[in-house]
Amino acid sequence: MNELNAEYLDVLPEIAQAIENGQPVVALESTIISHGMPYPKNVQTAREVEAVVRNNGAVPATIAILKGRLKVGLSGAELDYLGKSGLNVTKTSRRDIPFIVSGGKDGATTVAATMIIAAMAGIRIFATGGVGGVHRGGALSMDVSADLDELSRTNVGVVCAGMKSILDIGRSLEYLETAGVPVVGYQTDTVPAFYARSSGFPVDYRIDTPQEVAKALLLKYQLGIDGSVLITNPVPQEYALDPQDIEKTIDEALTEMDSRGITGKEATPFLLARIAEQTDGESLETNINLVLNNVKVAAMIAVEYSNLALASKQG
Repeated sequence: MNELNAEYLDVLPEIAQAIENGQPVVALESTIISHGMPYPKNVQTAREVEAVVRNNGAVPATIAILKGRLKVGLSGAELDYLGKSGLNVTKTSRRDIPFIVSGGKDGATTVAATMIIAAMAGIRIFATGGVGGVHRGGALSMDVSADLDELSRTNVGVVCAGMKSILDIGRSLEYLETAGVPVVGYQTDTVPAFYARSSGFPVDYRIDTPQEVAKALLLKYQLGIDGSVLITNPVPQEYALDPQDIEKTIDEALTEMDSRGITGKEATPFLLARIAEQTDGESLETNINLVLNNVKVAAMIAVEYSNLALASKQG
């Protein structure tokens, strides 16, 4: 962390000490808390996510912006405040950060914003649910998530369950290929589709152990090759939804969305809400369990990355 970043960053002492000592730390986003589910389920889930990180040998670092301060790690009171504030908190991506900070406002960080702040603090591993991508119809609308561009430039490995099912996964993968972002399948040959275990699209590389992932990620940064590695991890089989059912629900929701003129930032919340309704809430439980699965894998990778990085320095 450089002095300029430190002027705007508040890093919890436990996390700061872990980073300084080269111990494993896993960054966690906050949009899922404010915008992903209602209170108090959101705070309960956030605490459970942090516990899974700890139980697998790493230190959790939930990231947000509160009253204009970049927060790396939230206290119990801050976590509760964010959960209760919900949709009143600004969903914050790369372009929003300067304005949220300068205005002294609250911001829930997306994948892109979480990556930026994690990198400022010196954290190399981040776990989330799913990343953004090219929206369906994006060839005409040019609606492409800032997450994809961030993956090409910021040196934080991202563990996720693939792109959200509501997106154009094929075009998202083409974008990442052009941007030089490797898409890794953790114990899978195909890219997961968030609620479903497979999208049918092949990964660039299949890697079966946390140590293999950590080794490739560390080598990438030692070689000075900027950007992320997208580590895709399928939702556990017992929580996976039928891909055909999900696709049917998405198609119906897209038709309704077009007829009502819903676009831009309103599109994703609308689609996710419709999926939750059509699955009688099952999609929310799937979402929670895939996040828990991702943070477990991320923690294991962070432990191996820490071990390899320390060994490299000593060698």
